[in-house]
Amino acid sequence: MATTPPVEVTERPPAGDSPDGLQAGLKNRHLSMIAIGGVIGAGLFVGSGAGIAAAGPGILLSYALTGLLVVLVMRMLGEMAAADPVSGSFSTYADRALGRWAGFTIGWLYWFFWAVVLAVEATAAATILTGWVPGIPQWGWALLVMLALTGTNLVSVGSFGEFEFWFAGIKVVAIVAFILIGALAIFGLPPGDDAVGMANLTGHGGFLPNGPGAILSGMLLVVFSFMGSEIVTLAAAESPNPVDAVRKAVNSVIWRIALFYIGSILVIVTLLPWDSAAVKESPYVAVLDSLDIKGAGTIMDIVVLTAVLSCLNSGLYTASRMAFSLGQRGDAPKSFATVNRGGVPAVAIWASVAFGFVAVGFNYVSPDTVFKFLLNSSGAVALFVWLVICLSQLRMRRKIERETPELLTVKMWLYPYLTYATIALILFVVGYMVYDKDGRPQMIMSVLVGLLVLGVALARERSRAQSGVKDDITPS
Repeated sequence: MATTPPVEVTERPPAGDSPDGLQAGLKNRHLSMIAIGGVIGAGLFVGSGAGIAAAGPGILLSYALTGLLVVLVMRMLGEMAAADPVSGSFSTYADRALGRWAGFTIGWLYWFFWAVVLAVEATAAATILTGWVPGIPQWGWALLVMLALTGTNLVSVGSFGEFEFWFAGIKVVAIVAFILIGALAIFGLPPGDDAVGMANLTGHGGFLPNGPGAILSGMLLVVFSFMGSEIVTLAAAESPNPVDAVRKAVNSVIWRIALFYIGSILVIVTLLPWDSAAVKESPYVAVLDSLDIKGAGTIMDIVVLTAVLSCLNSGLYTASRMAFSLGQRGDAPKSFATVNRGGVPAVAIWASVAFGFVAVGFNYVSPDTVFKFLLNSSGAVALFVWLVICLSQLRMRRKIERETPELLTVKMWLYPYLTYATIALILFVVGYMVYDKDGRPQMIMSVLVGLLVLGVALARERSRAQSGVKDDITPS
């Protein structure tokens, strides 16, 4: 049986380049926009229709409950990240708080999730671009997009930050403009003609037309669109003042979720009947079309393409930094922990891109078998990550309070009661996924892959113990 090592708490590294060789090239404006735009994924624009169809106007409660869960998890992660900002974020904290097996397992599962996301987003971008320029085949666009963003990530972390700054900026402007235009229409001001009122929220079967259980079904459809909120805690390690960056990101997560997710979905279900075919297919386009805004489809294609490119850019960055951290801790090839002259982990980037290219290939040659397996087996990783963050925070908090209380500049509310409540809510969602016929395949396959990675982790730990190799977890 593997033993749980004592929790390690390290002193904050000085400002400037990280001692592990990563360049502190992210500026405050980069991190601010990554934090704001990080919660706006392509799933909000293209996946929200399915949630509305499942729960009706009650999808607002699904988003609110999921948003509350994310706020609580981010508060816990922010507490640990502000005390010790490291490139591996929650994987490193799990390593120290729960054991090498935990850091290894959740780190590789997280890397796997984002590597699959690269393939999904590259394909989505290629679909849009092929519609504009059909002369280039879809696989060609996917290749070009992947190579372009790989290049920006290889140059420097600053170039990643600059691209993400503008990508996120476009997403934020688009969502804010959508909410403002929608609000005017709701109250009968131009571009709307008559005040809509609450008719669409309470009509068409009521606020919960498919019953209270649909709220949980809606949660399963929207929970994974929130994945990405934690990226700022990884990126903060490559900034001159990571503690302040983490504190600002954690403190602003409530209004970001309330505005971008709940605010925009409220506009949709208030302006249009939830059961209309247009809302199910493309809710944002449907709203703009209803307001006679010309070129609504093209406008949303541009916004969705921007969101997709942003997700690709962030996904490649996130996957490579997790691989880098795993390499540092001896849980991945040592070459993953090397950096080039620009201070970026080039080998880790290329490894992540390579897996993404392979997954893109499967999407074209075997979409209903291999690629579908990749999607399903990474589907519940978000819940696993959140659960590990909660468990790590339970141990880390006690250790920090006892040894270095001055590092607790961000604190989880009502500790440990809210932490336990969050764990219970996550487990409830996991259980409901097993119960739900649509969520069951994702959960079963994700658990199987998770158990496979956990088995490798425990086997490695046992092998190291038998050979007398001493754990050397160097804080990054």
